[in-house]
Amino acid sequence: MDVRNIQGAAGSLPAIGPKAAGGSGDGSFGDVFKKLVEEANETANSSDKLVEQMAKGEPTDVHQVMMAMTEADLSFRMLLEVRNKLVDAYQEIQRMPV
Repeated sequence: MDVRNIQGAAGSLPAIGPKAAGGSGDGSFGDVFKKLVEEANETANSSDKLVEQMAKGEPTDVHQVMMAMTEADLSFRMLLEVRNKLVDAYQEIQRMPV
């Protein structure tokens, strides 16, 4: 893969951090995470629509369908890993002596 393609793909990823929620820097982590979940859901829905179009026999580019499916899969995996890290952090806090 060409470096330009990697940089182009990285440029389409959502921003993560306080400024990603509202741009002002005072968004909570919950707001940022909610936005990421909504974006992952939109990605999955658009991927499902493309797969449905292809299944119906409508003219669809197979490469676009595969790219949309891969993007939806990666979005879901990222959210799953963030959730796993949050659960691990919560469990670690629960094990701390008071």
